[in-house]
Amino acid sequence: MSMESAEKSAVNGIRTALGVGGILAVIVGVLILVWPGKTASVVTAIIAIYAIAAGLVYAGLGIFSKTKGGWARVGHIALGLLFIIAGIIMFANLQAATGWFALFFAILVGIMWIVEGIVSLSTLGDASSKGWTIFFAIVSIIAGVVLLFSPLWSALVLWWLLGIALVVLGIINVIRAFTFGKQL
Repeated sequence: MSMESAEKSAVNGIRTALGVGGILAVIVGVLILVWPGKTASVVTAIIAIYAIAAGLVYAGLGIFSKTKGGWARVGHIALGLLFIIAGIIMFANLQAATGWFALFFAILVGIMWIVEGIVSLSTLGDASSKGWTIFFAIVSIIAGVVLLFSPLWSALVLWWLLGIALVVLGIINVIRAFTFGKQL
């Protein structure tokens, strides 16, 4: 295989990845915007499937491992059972699990934004633009507090923004797929 052929093959692979990734992002983004609740439930179901699969792997490691010690095997089995139980509970009441994940995510983002604002204030001495750093810190802290005081509403807004971002970024990636490597 010549160098030029290998380069074209790599470019085609990248173009395909960009295109497929872009199309998938657009599809998921549209699903989020058109059916936000059902899409969130599907995401929660995927997480539940992952939990059960991970639980089976951990339990399998604990049961069938010949090299691990007794406590490591017991720990893997216990962790596996916890994952499996969590996945089953999530499937048993998918709507409640979806709401819980939305609430958890919004609270987590709120805490992270508050911490990010505080950390940016702590770097004020090193900042080249003190005004922008203070502005960013204040906006970040206020946004975090808003998320903490209305996490469910905030989770819905974040979900909606994610849908918009996926559609926009997906379209951009599809365009990139058509234009990537054209200079070759």
